[in-house]
Amino acid sequence: MMKMEIRPLLMCFALCVVYATSKPTEKKDRVHHDAPLSSKEHDDGTNFDYDHDAFLGEDEAKTFDDLTPEESKNRLGKIVEKIDADKDGFVTEAELKAWIKKAQKKYIYDNVERQWKDFDMNNDGMISWDEYKNVTYGTYLEDPESDDGYNYKQMMARDERRFKMADGNGDHIADKEEFTAFLHPEEYEHMKDIVVLETMEDIDKNGDGFINLEEYIGDMYNHEDEMDEPEWVATEREQFSEFRDKNKDGKMDKEETMDWILPADYDHAEAEAKHLVYESDTNKDGKLSKEEIINKYDLFVGSQATDFGEALVRHDEF
Repeated sequence: MMKMEIRPLLMCFALCVVYATSKPTEKKDRVHHDAPLSSKEHDDGTNFDYDHDAFLGEDEAKTFDDLTPEESKNRLGKIVEKIDADKDGFVTEAELKAWIKKAQKKYIYDNVERQWKDFDMNNDGMISWDEYKNVTYGTYLEDPESDDGYNYKQMMARDERRFKMADGNGDHIADKEEFTAFLHPEEYEHMKDIVVLETMEDIDKNGDGFINLEEYIGDMYNHEDEMDEPEWVATEREQFSEFRDKNKDGKMDKEETMDWILPADYDHAEAEAKHLVYESDTNKDGKLSKEEIINKYDLFVGSQATDFGEALVRHDEF
C-alpha cells in the first residue's frame, strides 16, 4: 500500500487543535468560533449582499452576479428543492437554518473532499480505521522502534479513540459525514466531549484531570528569554480567575473547559433563517413555499439586473 508522508498528516489530523510555532509574545487561542456568514455588513437598507452570502456562501453568491433575473429564479428554484429536506413542498425555518449552516461550513466539507481520496485506498466510498491508520502511521507501524521525537503510539491511540467516537454505528468504518466529524470534531455536538478531553490532556501537565492557572497560562504563553510578560498575559490571568474558574476552586474542570473553548455563541445562522422567513412569508403561516421564495429571489440570490430600489418597492407591495 502506498504510504503518505507521515509528519504533515500528524500535524493536520492527529491533534485536536493545531498551532504554529509561537513567538514568546504571541497568544495561542484554543477557542472555537463559527465562521462568519459573510464579510459584508448586514444592512438590508443598502443591499442584500450579506443575505446572498449567508444563503449561498460567498463564492457561490458571486456566480449569480452575471445571471439574468430568470436565470437566477431558475437556479433558486432548484436550490429550494434541495433545502426542502422532508419534501413536503415547504421550507421551514429549521430547514433554512440547516442549509445556511451547510453554506457556512463549506470550507470544512471542501477540506474533507480534498483529503478523502488519500485515505479511501480501496475506493469503496468509505474510510476504515485500518485505512486511516495505515496511511497515517504506516512508517511507524513498519518500524515501531524508530525515535524521531514523536510519540506515535500515543498519537495513534488518541486518533483511534476519536475515530470510534465519530463512528456512529460502531463498525470501524467512516462514511463522509463520520469522517468529517473525525477531522473537525468541534463542529459536531456529539464530538464536543472529545474536543474537551483532548484539550485538557494537552494542557494538564500534572495529570490531575484539571487545568490550573499555571497550566492555562503556560499553554498560551511561551516563556522564553525571561522577557517581561506582555499585557495580554495579565489580562488572561484575570480572565481565568474571574470568568474561567466559575466555582473559584483555582482550576478548570471539564464543564468549565467546555465553556471556555466551545462557547455558546450567538447563532448567526438561526438569526438569518428567521430574518429570511420573516421577509418572505407573505401569508404568515410560518413556512415558505417555493413561490414565496422565488418572489423574493433578489433577497436570496440577486442577479445582474436586480435594481435595489425597485426591489424594495416590490417588497413593500408584497
